[in-house]
Amino acid sequence: MSARPTSAPQGTPSAGISRVPYLPGLDGLRAVAVVAVMIYHANHSWLPGGYLGVEVFFVISGYLITLLLIGEYERSKRIDLRQFWLRRFRRLLPALYLVLVIVAAYITLSYTITREESRGDFLAGILYVSNWYQIFVGQGYASSEAFVPLRHLWSLAVEEQFYLIWPLIMAVVLRRSYKRLPELGLKLLMVAVAINVAVGVLFVSGAIYQGTDGGPSRGYWNIAGHMININDALYLGSFSRAGGLMLGAAFATIWRPMAILRGPIKNKAGRTDVVAGVGLAIVLAMMAFVYLTEKAGTVYNPLLYRGGLFVVGLATLMMIAGATHQRGRFGDLLGNKVLLWIGTRSYGLYLFHWPIYQFIRKQADIKMSLVELALALAITLPLTELSYRFVETPIRAGRLGGVRQALAGSGAHVMMSFSLLALAGTVTYSMVSADPHCVGQVRCSLQAADGNDDDAPPTSTTPATTQQTDDSQPTESTQSTDSTGGATSTTVSAKPYVAIGESVMEGAFVYLEGSGIRTFAKEGRGPEGAKNAMIKYRDQGYIGSGTQVVIQVGHNAPINQAALDAIMAEVPADAGTIWLMTLNGDAAWIEDNNALLTAMPTAYANVQIIDWHEAAKGLTLCSDGMHLTCGGDAAIIAYTNLILTALGLPTV
Repeated sequence: MSARPTSAPQGTPSAGISRVPYLPGLDGLRAVAVVAVMIYHANHSWLPGGYLGVEVFFVISGYLITLLLIGEYERSKRIDLRQFWLRRFRRLLPALYLVLVIVAAYITLSYTITREESRGDFLAGILYVSNWYQIFVGQGYASSEAFVPLRHLWSLAVEEQFYLIWPLIMAVVLRRSYKRLPELGLKLLMVAVAINVAVGVLFVSGAIYQGTDGGPSRGYWNIAGHMININDALYLGSFSRAGGLMLGAAFATIWRPMAILRGPIKNKAGRTDVVAGVGLAIVLAMMAFVYLTEKAGTVYNPLLYRGGLFVVGLATLMMIAGATHQRGRFGDLLGNKVLLWIGTRSYGLYLFHWPIYQFIRKQADIKMSLVELALALAITLPLTELSYRFVETPIRAGRLGGVRQALAGSGAHVMMSFSLLALAGTVTYSMVSADPHCVGQVRCSLQAADGNDDDAPPTSTTPATTQQTDDSQPTESTQSTDSTGGATSTTVSAKPYVAIGESVMEGAFVYLEGSGIRTFAKEGRGPEGAKNAMIKYRDQGYIGSGTQVVIQVGHNAPINQAALDAIMAEVPADAGTIWLMTLNGDAAWIEDNNALLTAMPTAYANVQIIDWHEAAKGLTLCSDGMHLTCGGDAAIIAYTNLILTALGLPTV
């Protein structure tokens, strides 16, 4: 047997110790990650930390992309940026654009009410900036937005931005450090550590809230007048989530599959398998227990931000070591046929599953049943396979020209092509022509503050003269005029029942109004807004002698005694009973707010409590435990009847 050369000339194919062979174990690892994410997206309670699969993806991407760049530099002493980006685009864009077309078609044909809300998500998805768009509008990963079929694109945006920037950096770095790769790896490890330390320092523990009515906020940056949720920005941001990518990149400099077979580690496959098994156990345990948020998304898990992501990254490196050691058993275990099928289609599964989930449940963060999940998978799996076989693989293999010729080869194919183009054109026009609409917590709260004067301080504090009338004998409203004859204010007859509240009460608006309660509810309203609404509708005459007023406020942020006293100070002296409703939900401040509300009758003789918190037990509410509109009409009717019973009115 001839002796193997101890070295080979650099720049030649025979020197390919950085060559990347096909490693089925890595596809198996991708399968574990994407299955965890899909379970988490279906129902958080099944796998509270399933979202950590995204971090596993990041580490794998950092490892493989860096390994490919090192291998290319080893072969040719340069990195062909154009070819690198072309390969990435062929790999990523076709399936992404297919998803965008499917979602846009669904919205246009079946759910047009959400066109304007989703338009920004489409543009951000096309440009691969979904993560920054979601940070800007306040569409956090854990938020329960009404309909966000493209929210999962944030992680693909982080990766694509990495693919655009990292080759440029490595092209420069490898010229100086190729012969000192372990030293480069140590530096990249330090970068990863620095990123995780910075995330831990910037993380805000405890309850996070955006102050209502211009009140104080906690856990938000005010950047040029725009409020940014700090913890959401750390979770979604390209730089703050680069820690996993850098860990993978650092590992690629010291753990190259072909180089392993030329060194002493080639005979340590058994030990590597043990290390990889420990890494898998760590990741699975964290997926089982490390939740992202609690208290209706208002309290973020400090363990995750202060070391949790870093631990997942290190455990993923342990698994990569086992999956890439070609003499080990761990790679064979992960490379079984089932995991291999899932792993090779993990990109498509990730892309398609979330929109399908949204089509079925219509709202993010709603827990799916097993039947709903089975239906979603029955749609997602075949759709993923079709995309993989007939869209992704042909384009990635450069067979697009052949597909084009085949389409032009028969009249049926030509007609199909024109039909698809017509559909795409119709969908595009529909999305572009939709009316503008806010989306996300920050954008909507800002729009509500700017565009609705219900909560604005009144321009005049002079009460209008009110006249009590029998509500069974309607009277027309009257206008007062100034010296020029222009109208200055409108007064109406006092109503016997008035309700002032926020988005929870807004969900029961139709029933309350239909039952004779004049209802003024607005999303995002806080105590200051409730006070200003009291002033406004008192001065307009809605609230007058004998009017019973139902007030619900405090779901959106903590309240204090001074704020409640300020509301009561604006109640007309001759008004009837003021009914304060307790709150229900998982937000961190609900318990303390309820304690303040239930103590109000001891300070004010005209105040009584409607205990919605107690009445809500056993009802199906939205995932935040607050809103009424996610489980049919049962919760809405129960909420309405609770108020009607307190007021002595017939129930619905």
